[in-house]
Amino acid sequence: MSEMAFKDMKNIKILFGILVLVIAMTTASAAQSINLQALEGGSVALDAQRGKVVVLAIGASWLPLSKQQAMIVNKLAKKYSPNDVAIYFVTTDSANAKSKNFADDAQVRKFATANKMSAPILRDADGLLTLKRFKVDQLPSFVVIGKDGSPIEPFGGLDPDAAATDNLANQIAAAIDRLK
Repeated sequence: MSEMAFKDMKNIKILFGILVLVIAMTTASAAQSINLQALEGGSVALDAQRGKVVVLAIGASWLPLSKQQAMIVNKLAKKYSPNDVAIYFVTTDSANAKSKNFADDAQVRKFATANKMSAPILRDADGLLTLKRFKVDQLPSFVVIGKDGSPIEPFGGLDPDAAATDNLANQIAAAIDRLK
C-alpha cells in the first residue's frame, strides 16, 4: 500500500470517528432534554431553563406527604419568585386510566387548589421520566438544577413533622442560594 493511500485511509478513519462522536453527543443531548406538560396547557422544556436555577418538587397528588411537599414549594416560591429561580411541582400521577396511580387533570387541580399551590404544576405522565433522569429513588423528592443545567443531589426523605419540613426547606433554600 502506498504512503498516500495509507494517509487517506487514516484520515477517513479519523473523520468517521469524529462523525460517530458528534452523533453520540447529539443523541445524548436529546435524551437529556425533558419536556413536561403544564397542567394549565402548553409544555415546559427543562433544557430551555438554562440560566435559571430550577427546583423540581417531584411527587404525586395521592401521596400523604405531598401536603408537606406543597408547603415547601409554596415557601420557596414566595421567597424566590420571580427571581432567576423557576419552581415547579412535577406530578408523577399516571395519565393511564388503567394504572392504580392514575389521576386525571381535574384530580391534580383539586390537589393543587387544596394545597394552595403557588408554583406551576407539570405532569410526568408515565411517572418515570423525571425519576430516571434525575436518579430519584423516593417520592416525594426535590431536585435542584443549576443555571448550567446540571442537577445536584436530590433532596428526599420528607417527614410529617413540621420542624423536619422546615429543615428540608432550609436545606433546599441553601442549595438555591449557592447556585444563584
